[in-house]
Amino acid sequence: MADMRKSDELRQHDIICDFVKTADGSCLISTGNTRVICTASVEESVPPFLKGKNEGWVTAEYAMLPASTGHRKARDGVKKDGRGVEISRLIGRALRQAVDRRYLNGFTITVDCDVLQADGGTRTASITGGFVALTLAVKKLMDAGKLKQSPVIHQISAVSAGICKDTPTLDLCYEQDSTAQVDMNFVMNEKGEFIELQGTGEGRAFAKKELDSLLLLGEKGCRELQQLQREALGDAVSLIAPKRTIVLASNNAHKITELRTMLGGSYDVISMKEAGIDEDIDENGETFAENAVIKAEFVCQRTGLAALADDSGLAVDALDGAPGVHSARYCGHHGDDKANNDLLIENMKDVPDEKRTAAFVSYVALCLPWGEKKVCEGRCPGVIIHEARGTGGFGYDPYFLYESGHTFAEMDAEEKNAVSHRARAMEQMVPLIRELL
Repeated sequence: MADMRKSDELRQHDIICDFVKTADGSCLISTGNTRVICTASVEESVPPFLKGKNEGWVTAEYAMLPASTGHRKARDGVKKDGRGVEISRLIGRALRQAVDRRYLNGFTITVDCDVLQADGGTRTASITGGFVALTLAVKKLMDAGKLKQSPVIHQISAVSAGICKDTPTLDLCYEQDSTAQVDMNFVMNEKGEFIELQGTGEGRAFAKKELDSLLLLGEKGCRELQQLQREALGDAVSLIAPKRTIVLASNNAHKITELRTMLGGSYDVISMKEAGIDEDIDENGETFAENAVIKAEFVCQRTGLAALADDSGLAVDALDGAPGVHSARYCGHHGDDKANNDLLIENMKDVPDEKRTAAFVSYVALCLPWGEKKVCEGRCPGVIIHEARGTGGFGYDPYFLYESGHTFAEMDAEEKNAVSHRARAMEQMVPLIRELL
């Protein structure tokens, strides 16, 4: 090896964060004798082609400073250096894969990569350092309250590999790169997925076996670089692929518990109160679906976060669908389960058993900060019995007999969540949440 490394060993890497104090995010990355300053600058605007699309943008510029190669390189003027333009586009493509641009709505982050000293691998060092600068710029935006959720969904790093004197070799310095028989660049995410592969037989063609060896080296190098990125970022590493927050448009402890269980541990699910909303929502819709959307939109607009709302109730056939949207306040005031049940049974006292059919109905609405909405319906059929059975559940559960022969109040939480109206609506909604968030 030209610098006494093993063929599968990275050069010495160092990342110094906040190297440029005036930048929104910055670092100095050293890759062997290569040095690149990466700065990220934030603008509260987006390019014209993104106007009205509820997205942000990430772009990059790359340049080699005049003395970076040992002989003076002319600065870019009106006519840009072709190699620099190509590398700028590569860096921009790579870093855009790091973010969900919907969470960057209204902002453009430009990452500038300026090569102070070049000894091979300047483009890969720029991507690796550029990711760090980008993440630090996101941190500044979040610390200022300008972003509610981190847009960083993937960790990105890049490294070179090649075949030097018939030996697959990782992280080529200039001496190796200039004489390599095969030269490749790898851009990868934390899952080991490829974002970009650039490979050329500079001196000769290469076999699949050699390509496989280079792929293994590239993955090894990218994973090691990602560990260095995490160490350099410190606390800011928490901004990479964080759990998404969903605000439930409810303070009903029973509903919150049910929905948290249905969503599993993949999301940070909080109540309205936990999100800082103490106001009551005017549920003035005429249907469950309208009320669910009203609540979800209200919470989404107030918090800037994804909001999930359920509007549900009991629809009794013999009562022409009542209590319906008034289920929680059937007796005239909100939340008095005993009074609601007493009125229901009184109103059904003359209804014969064969006509006491009913259904619990749930509409679940999801509203997202970028304007998208989804609504799902769930229905659970049953009958209304004459006497209450069971001590669990809430609302009309003790009088609602499911086809299993048990009332909702006789079921444990797991059994009820498997068949309830809300469960059936959420069964449709959960895949949409995973897809959209």
